[in-house]
Amino acid sequence: MALELDLDIQGMTCASCAMRIEKKLNRLDGVRASVNYATEKAHVMATGDVTSEAIIREVEKTGYSANLPTPPSADLVDDASDTPLDHELTSLRQRLIGSIVLSVPVIVLAMVPAFQFTYWQWASLTLAAPVIVWAAWPFHQATWVNLRHGAATMDTLISVGTGAAFLWSLYALFLGTAGEPGMTHAFEFIIAPSDGAGNIYLEVAAGVTMFVLAGRYFEKRAKRTAGAALRALLELGAKDVAVMRDGASVRIPIADLVVGDEFIVRPGEKVATDGVVVEGASAIDASMLTGESVPVEVAEGDTVVGATINAGGRLLVRATRVGADTQLAQMAALVENAQSGKADVQRLADRISSVFVPIVIGIALVTLAVWLLLGFPAQAAFTAAVAVLIIACPCALGLATPTALLVGTGRGAQLGILIRGPEVLESTRKVDTIVLDKTGTVTTGRMTLGGVHIGTGTTETELLRRAGAVEHYSEHPIAQAIADGAAEKVGELPAVESFENVPGKGVQGIVDGELVLVGRDTLMADWTLEIEPELAAAKAAAEAAGQTAVLVAWDGRARGVLTVADALKPTSAEAIAQFRTLGLTPVLLTGDNKAVADEIAGQVGITEVYAEVMPQEKVAVIERLQSAGKVVAMVGDGVNDAAALATADLGLAMGTGTDVAIEAADLTLVRGDLRAAADAIRLSRRTLRTIKGNLFWAFAYNVAAIPLAALGLLNPMLAGAAMAFSSVFVVGNSLRLRRFRSLNPR
Repeated sequence: MALELDLDIQGMTCASCAMRIEKKLNRLDGVRASVNYATEKAHVMATGDVTSEAIIREVEKTGYSANLPTPPSADLVDDASDTPLDHELTSLRQRLIGSIVLSVPVIVLAMVPAFQFTYWQWASLTLAAPVIVWAAWPFHQATWVNLRHGAATMDTLISVGTGAAFLWSLYALFLGTAGEPGMTHAFEFIIAPSDGAGNIYLEVAAGVTMFVLAGRYFEKRAKRTAGAALRALLELGAKDVAVMRDGASVRIPIADLVVGDEFIVRPGEKVATDGVVVEGASAIDASMLTGESVPVEVAEGDTVVGATINAGGRLLVRATRVGADTQLAQMAALVENAQSGKADVQRLADRISSVFVPIVIGIALVTLAVWLLLGFPAQAAFTAAVAVLIIACPCALGLATPTALLVGTGRGAQLGILIRGPEVLESTRKVDTIVLDKTGTVTTGRMTLGGVHIGTGTTETELLRRAGAVEHYSEHPIAQAIADGAAEKVGELPAVESFENVPGKGVQGIVDGELVLVGRDTLMADWTLEIEPELAAAKAAAEAAGQTAVLVAWDGRARGVLTVADALKPTSAEAIAQFRTLGLTPVLLTGDNKAVADEIAGQVGITEVYAEVMPQEKVAVIERLQSAGKVVAMVGDGVNDAAALATADLGLAMGTGTDVAIEAADLTLVRGDLRAAADAIRLSRRTLRTIKGNLFWAFAYNVAAIPLAALGLLNPMLAGAAMAFSSVFVVGNSLRLRRFRSLNPR
């Protein structure tokens, strides 16, 4: 019997936790597991007699907790404040605020001798003790859990380092000379052995706790929105529906709708669920699901998809799929699967610390033993060991990623670029292919009036006045594009009498005493109107180029052809050139027809085009490129792009698009300018380089100073000073990101 399930995992504090759970589960017979630290989920496939309860027990044996996730619908209706993650975030925020309030005075007193009043050291102890015991409690707790299972993480180093500094400070205050009245804490840059009994290191313990808590808090807050893409997707659907029961319309919740029910969709309303039109004709705006810029005409017998919008007349629809079977629900599942399957980018500091932490603790213990064996006093031996722990305590490491990310994301926000988190940045360095959605990304996503072709004996102004006037009375998106374009060119439009909408064919009305017809060939055929060869050729050419062509007629014959299309953004061609400069190959991916896609691609300089692609197929195209060895970035703005954005190695959402696309993406471009995507990749790569530089120097300080501390040539006070200097260096290096400049004038 095969078993496949997803588990919510609680208690993970770093990527090594996920690795440890994954290894533990994969040791079970017939079990294949993948644990994602970023989403805090485990995807497990098992064969044989393995049960979900046995898998959960195995996770619990590792020191963590696991449970089966609640159904998506339950997640959506629950108040977000009731989630376990929110409780954890609240706790972290309280600890961070408390540690800031208490730690800053301790650090100032220790670093500025002029502020060191009589008994200042006891005031520092009073302030620092709650920070070390209460604020740092999550680190101590995680350390204990990890030690019980023979593991060491960043939590171990934080806990041991801060604990050693605190305990030694207590020793110096109560048993040494540090507690005497008038004690000062001056910096003495003298490399010499010291018994350390006159020094306290409370500022080191409190400062490290404060900085690391800040990094942990911002990381958790980013995870707080992990399920927002799914919430936004499912919230697109209608909440209730008007169902026909016994010949009357009854409004019921969408959850009560069943297959076979007939429901009414009025103009402007969302289609409640997937179904078939039983009665009526209209235009359906499906751009949020398909990416198709032109509304789709539907009539009796045609299928419609839930969450699309009825842009025209009244429809009666029979439900064919409800609940989890609908296209919208299947897209939600696509996004969830793509997110949970994305490779987990481990923090650089966590990767190094998996080796660094036990080595440092080992060096400290060896230092203590060697000094004692060589006959030195216990105070001197312990001082050297504490110096090793303090110089290795990750103060700069705690700042390396958060400060660079803070400055980089702050600068990005000024430029209209929102970076989701540090795990995004590594992808930008490796990306070599950028896939672009068409509608709303390369183009404006709005239908606009394009060409105006006039027949014999007709002026452009007359054609636009009469056509625009009649179309102004229609709610159809193409009609509105013609009306707006005509008003912009000729000014105020004349009044219309006897307006009539001809479903599926066009509109008609009396303007200036003439019956004006605007619509398809079929409307002209109903009136047996003549169409000049030149106008027929212009209409055919426009349609071959992927544009929508509308005929205008009065006084017995067609007078002109108006074309409507999705307009190209003026900066798109420049953006494509910038992508190529960054070493990226642009690819156009759209649900629109091939003629439109080829036309747009030719205008902006893209040679690789995938057209007429449905949302499910967009994911397949991304995966095909990835299987060919490409590292793929995806830029999109619609619901139809959400799964592809989540599947891509790097997802970039246009902020002018839907919330679903934004939540599924790694980077959000607030402006609708595609050139911002090039800036986003440049800024992300620069921020990643800064983080790597910070981590290198943070470790370099430690590695260089550990031998000095072990030899007794670096007392703990100097170790604290070195850590402070490394922190200043890391912050200064991060602040250089403020000088990042966009290549594009606003």
